[in-house]
Amino acid sequence: MQIVVDLNRCQGYAQCVFLAPRVFELHGEEALLYVPTVPEGQGEQVRRAAAACPVQAIVVGEQAGGDAGVR
Repeated sequence: MQIVVDLNRCQGYAQCVFLAPRVFELHGEEALLYVPTVPEGQGEQVRRAAAACPVQAIVVGEQAGGDAGVR
């Protein structure tokens, strides 16, 4: 599973960090760092994090950068 975060859209609310801390990390006050390839066993947490994003900046899918990405 792949993820892509639109960092221009991301506002640093950090809901993803709370829901999937092994995938998302807040660096400083607003810079989001993330692992684009979701680690084994973290899929459900990442889906919840994407759903919780107030600005819907996280795209999740098998090929999030291509046509298969799902919001």
